[in-house]
Amino acid sequence: MIYDKVTEFLGDETILIVEEFGKVTGLFFETLSNIFRFKIKPQLVFDQMVRVGIDSLPIALTSSFFVGMVFAVQIGTEFIKFGASKYIGGVMGIAVARELAPALTGIVIAARVAAAITAEIGTMNVTEQIDAIKALGSNPIRYLVAPRFIACIFMLPLLTILADLLAFLGGYLVSVFLLNINSMDYMTSAQQLLKSSDIYGGIAKSFFFGIIISIIACYKGLNTRGGAKGVGESTTSSVVISLIALFVANYFLSVLFFK
Repeated sequence: MIYDKVTEFLGDETILIVEEFGKVTGLFFETLSNIFRFKIKPQLVFDQMVRVGIDSLPIALTSSFFVGMVFAVQIGTEFIKFGASKYIGGVMGIAVARELAPALTGIVIAARVAAAITAEIGTMNVTEQIDAIKALGSNPIRYLVAPRFIACIFMLPLLTILADLLAFLGGYLVSVFLLNINSMDYMTSAQQLLKSSDIYGGIAKSFFFGIIISIIACYKGLNTRGGAKGVGESTTSSVVISLIALFVANYFLSVLFFK
């Protein structure tokens, strides 16, 4: 009776969202529990690091480079109008370190890696391979989830560092060679305005993004039902939910680190 009244007040969708959040949180703590038992095979982790990090380098770095160039065009043009061209490098550095590099890297990885993880685990689930793993006495969380979790939380910060460099370089090239900003002014401004806390804060954000992407993608894969159609639906849902979760988390992390 009480449950029916609560459901009527909040709505079925709200209850479902809360239940799903609880299950995802449970998977997160179960994954941590398996990791802290130190029974994860290193080779599985290294394989996932290659998939998450090395294989994502071209799209992540290319995106960062051109986004840095676009951002430099946008802010540089306006700064020049107000005679503040000497601040372009500093503003570029802050924007890249705090927001552009970690957010863009998270979005790229969510679009590419979350889809791949969900599709792979989801296919294993609908073809009963996960049941076979359980029948052999292995833990699917330890075998499937933990290596992907570790790979994401390690490789996203590394990709973010490289994205910082490429985005800043893209902004530098546009500012100096297209907007005719003095290169020394650009670099001096960056040194004066950009703080180490800005860089570390952006890298820390990407660490949490790695947690969000890996857990949501693995959860959706483990709960895939309905054959090939179910795999497609889970993959789409995984990417959408991961992106929404990244945007929400990005706000709170930005307030926490940079306010």
